[in-house]
Amino acid sequence: MNTEKTLLVSGASGQLGRKVVEFLLDNKAGRIIAATRNPENCKMLEDRDVEVRRADFDVPETLDAAFKGVDRMLLISTDAVGQPGKRAAQHKQAIDAAVRAGIQHIVYTSLSHAESGSPVLIADDHVETEKVLAESSVGFTVLRNNLYTDLLLMSLPQAVVMGKLFAAAPTGGAAYITREDCARAAAAALACTSEGARILELTGSTVISYGELAVITGEVTGKTITFVPMEPDALKVAMVQNGVPELIADLMISFDVGMERGLFGPASSTFEELCNQESTDVKSFLQANRQALVGALPQSENTS
Repeated sequence: MNTEKTLLVSGASGQLGRKVVEFLLDNKAGRIIAATRNPENCKMLEDRDVEVRRADFDVPETLDAAFKGVDRMLLISTDAVGQPGKRAAQHKQAIDAAVRAGIQHIVYTSLSHAESGSPVLIADDHVETEKVLAESSVGFTVLRNNLYTDLLLMSLPQAVVMGKLFAAAPTGGAAYITREDCARAAAAALACTSEGARILELTGSTVISYGELAVITGEVTGKTITFVPMEPDALKVAMVQNGVPELIADLMISFDVGMERGLFGPASSTFEELCNQESTDVKSFLQANRQALVGALPQSENTS
C-alpha cells in the first residue's frame, strides 16, 4: 500500500515557493505538486517529477482541479499588498477549495504576532486568514514569519554610503530570519505528520535593534555607521523625497512602529525544533551578501 503523502506548494513560482519545492525535493518528502497562476514559470520542475498545476486564487474555478488528491498544502500568502482585503479574499478562496478537496492539513505563512489593531499594514489580511483557518474543518499550522533578513539588503546599502542608518524604532528590534530559513521551516512543517491546529512564531535566534544592526553592518563592511532614530512622519517624508514609493515607505515604517511595540520579538525556538539546525544569524547573512552592501560605494572604498 502506498502511504506517500501528496504535498502541494502554492505560489511555487515565487521566491519562497521555489525554495520550498527545492527543500522538499532534496529531502524526498513525497509526491510534490507545484501550484502557480503561471505554470509556464515552473515547467522546469516537471523534469524532476514535480507535477505543475495552475491555481489562480482570483479564478476560483481553477482551484478544485488544482487541489484534487492533495493531502497537505502550503498556502503561501499572496503578493496582493496594498490592496485592502484582496489578499484575505484570495486566501479564503484557497482555504474553501482546500476544504472541498478534502485536504487534511494547511500550512500557512503568516506574520509575526498577527493581531487585530496591529500598526503593521499587512497584518489585517493575516489576522483574517488565520480566523478563516480556525473556523474551517481542516487542520492547520500557522507559521508567523518574522521579518526577512533579506529585506535589509534594500535599506543597508544606502546606510553604508551615508554612514547613517535612519529608522523609526529607537529601541525596538526584530528577530530577523532569512527567506531561505523560512522556506526550510515551511518545507519541514508541510512534510511532517502534524495534525490539529498550531500557531508558531518563526524567528531567528536573536532580536536585533537598529543600533545593533548599525554596529554589525559596520563590522561587516569596515565602515562607521551611526543609527539615527526619526519620527515616523519625518522618516516618510525623507524616504519619499529619496524616491521610495509611498506605499513601500508606509509599509517599511509600519514595520518600525511594530518593532517599537515588540511585535517582532521575542525570538523563538520554532526553527530549530522544525529543522534540527540553527537559523542563519544576521551577521553571517550580511557577510555572505557583503558585495550587495558595499556595491554603491566609490571603487576606492569598496575593498575586501
